Amino acid sequence: MKPDLSHEIELTPPFHDIDLMEVVWHGHYVKYLELARCALLAKFDYDYPQMLASGYAWPVVDMRLKYVRSATYGKALRIRAEITEWENRLRIDYVLRDAATGQKVNQAHTIQVAVSIATKEMLYVCPPVLWQRLGVKPE
Repeated sequence: MKPDLSHEIELTPPFHDIDLMEVVWHGHYVKYLELARCALLAKFDYDYPQMLASGYAWPVVDMRLKYVRSATYGKALRIRAEITEWENRLRIDYVLRDAATGQKVNQAHTIQVAVSIATKEMLYVCPPVLWQRLGVKPE
């Protein structure tokens, strides 16, 4: 049975994230993805401090966002993050929804690769520590 590789968080955009058009400035969505990613990785005890302790850095090498509708001040967002690839890279897919209505606000994905801290070399296969933490095997 495949483990649940997803996690959800809820957040309410603060006033300082709102732009002159009275919506969340597009750049703040990246911050919201990071909050969801950290919560997801913490679920598996492999957030950034644990990554560092395991000898690997995991830089984001690709990020794609599709804006569907605007988020606004005071309206809670539900952000679902799910790990969808883990063999050669770590891909996390995200869906941001209005918490009250369920309407999609944004969808995105990030791709991270393992880099050996000791050698500074990128790995072309994810290290076994990732699979162990996630409870998966390479496909």
